[in-house]
Amino acid sequence: MQHRIILGTLLAGMLLGLAACGEDPGTRAVTGGLLGAGAGAGVAAVTHGKPATGALIGGGIGAVGGALTAR
Repeated sequence: MQHRIILGTLLAGMLLGLAACGEDPGTRAVTGGLLGAGAGAGVAAVTHGKPATGALIGGGIGAVGGALTAR
């Protein structure tokens, strides 16, 4: 169990490092959505949830966050 938590934390940290990719709001929304979907699925799998639900929620939050944080 501890191994999964460490792996999930490392994965989330790497994904957050890539979150700044993209220049315009559309690109940032797409990349944010993809990163959020991956992170949401990973966290749901580690916490014994449903990865598809985690991907949907994470993707939605990532897309909105990416679009709102455009420079």
